[in-house]
Amino acid sequence: MARVAVIDPNTASGDAKALLDAVQSALGMVPNFIRVLANSPAALQAFLGLHGIAGAGALDPKTRERIALSVAEQNACQYCVSAHTAIGRKTGLDNEEMLANRAGRSSDAKAAAALTFARALVEHTGQVTGAEMDAVRAAGHSDGEIIEIITHVAMNIFTNILGRATQVEIDFPKIELNRTA
Repeated sequence: MARVAVIDPNTASGDAKALLDAVQSALGMVPNFIRVLANSPAALQAFLGLHGIAGAGALDPKTRERIALSVAEQNACQYCVSAHTAIGRKTGLDNEEMLANRAGRSSDAKAAAALTFARALVEHTGQVTGAEMDAVRAAGHSDGEIIEIITHVAMNIFTNILGRATQVEIDFPKIELNRTA
């Protein structure tokens, strides 16, 4: 059971109602995570804005989901691992690849470098080494893509913290964590 209210889109009002209706229109559903965020329409609007901007960048959808899976597993957020496994399938990632992603690996060399960099960002709270920057560049990531990797890591850390702190009920097919943080 969530530690904070899970806002019902049918009874929401004001800004929360408008934002939840927009999510419903875009996704065909309103995930519990979004319903929890709706307790603060300002926080929900900020998240949706960042998510929209980050989704319009140069990183392809598969790489974005690989990062989300890796960070969620690293931060032991079962809600996020479950959600991003479902989303990852929709982008074309298979189960074997997603299991590798959760461990910070990928069969795609460029994506693997992004995941290695993402995991270093999480592990060292952004204090990556020059060698780690050089490695992600050597794999073919531009400075813009590096900034997007950092953005996706930060956005996913936010969702992981929210999911863990609120203990929001998982409303996707439940995926067990590989380890605990």
